[in-house]
Amino acid sequence: MKLEHIALYVEDLEAMKTFYVRFFGAASNQKYHNPRTGLQTYFLSFEDGARLEIMQRPGMSPRATGEYPLGYVHLAFKLGSKEEVDKLTVQLHEFGCPLLSGPRLTGDGYYESVLADPEGNLLELVA
Repeated sequence: MKLEHIALYVEDLEAMKTFYVRFFGAASNQKYHNPRTGLQTYFLSFEDGARLEIMQRPGMSPRATGEYPLGYVHLAFKLGSKEEVDKLTVQLHEFGCPLLSGPRLTGDGYYESVLADPEGNLLELVA
């Protein structure tokens, strides 16, 4: 079995597409728009075959609040080396993404940093 894709509702569809293409090398399909429901989506494909669907539609509600809400926690991107984690961490932080932790070696052996994307979704960068 293979996980087909992950989907996120986003406020600014075009800005989020540009962010993931620029910093993570995603390839985007053409925008899908359903005029009946107002749904608009992009599928973003990554080098290893993983896909992220970003979506926007009328009537979206704010995300859950609290330090540890149930459900989605983060997207993890394996970059292949500590140097790549350090490099992308600096680029994202300079772009304006809040650095929440790291880069550091975790207790379970990961070298990682955690940042938030432009809409607050957590990104985990691992070596």
